[in-house]
Amino acid sequence: MRHIRLAFYSAAHFWVDLSCALLLLGVVCPEADPVRCILLYNFSAFAVQMPIGLLADRLNRNHQVAAAGCGLVAAAWFLTKGAEAAVLAGVGNALFHVGGGLDTMNWSGEKAGPLGVFVSPGAAGLFLGAAARGAAEALALPVCGVLVAAAVLILLWCRGRENPPAALPEGRGKWLPALLCLLLVVVLRSWNGFLFRFPWKGALGAPLTCAVVLGKTAGGLAADRFGTSRTAAITLGLSAFCFLGSDWAPIGLLGVFLFQMTMPLTLWAAGQLLPSAKGLAFGVLTFGLFLGALPTHLGWEPIMPGPEVYAATAILSLPLLCYGLCTAQKRR
Repeated sequence: MRHIRLAFYSAAHFWVDLSCALLLLGVVCPEADPVRCILLYNFSAFAVQMPIGLLADRLNRNHQVAAAGCGLVAAAWFLTKGAEAAVLAGVGNALFHVGGGLDTMNWSGEKAGPLGVFVSPGAAGLFLGAAARGAAEALALPVCGVLVAAAVLILLWCRGRENPPAALPEGRGKWLPALLCLLLVVVLRSWNGFLFRFPWKGALGAPLTCAVVLGKTAGGLAADRFGTSRTAAITLGLSAFCFLGSDWAPIGLLGVFLFQMTMPLTLWAAGQLLPSAKGLAFGVLTFGLFLGALPTHLGWEPIMPGPEVYAATAILSLPLLCYGLCTAQKRR
């Protein structure tokens, strides 16, 4: 039953992200200022997860929060007035991520594998939604139908374990620096993803997306099998080496795969640091996704983004992630 629930939440994650990408790129942006709408969407979808997570910790209705997210994304299709639709879809996305993420965290216990399985389909949904944006109007009703069906099924079937009584742990001097290190790892990973300028990127969009999806999935499974710190050290070290030769597609894809393996590790560690505030922990890290994307949205990029910059972000992430993981392990 637990595996079926995880599979359903993962499929719903895929569909929510596909729906948001399809709406934003196929309907909203062609009718409004695309830069402003994408920035508002990213803020609503990622930065807003922090206060939503804090609220979800106290509400203790994770499945209802996730279902509300599906409903809001569906409702955004009927509000095609530029910024308003982008914000509504973004908030719906945030609600689903927090609700589904909290349920997954509660059921997974001390395992990182389920977190990787839950988060990974989102990248595939975004890619396919962007690819199908030309048919957005024709797909509106089927997309909304699936979203509504997902909301109903979540309400009826996906009641997860209850959250612990919401509270921040004592000893802030121990867990707060570790949480900030994890936040910086997420910022670097997000920033790096927007920096990628591989010469083969345009022709190999689908394999690149597969590398992201499979990397996130494999990261959690590898951590459960070999340990979180060992997995982090090996994957980030090898990814930095691969990034130096990333102009060759096979090596570049391997580098992206290894680099993305850190995603479930950061979520796992944040949940261990804040066991009674996992929604807040989840939201803090997704806020890092927004911060990492912000320089690109504002046009702030290195003068010459390239393999050396990609490798440097992987190397810089290594001590930050290992410190966060080691602190989380001590607090278990």
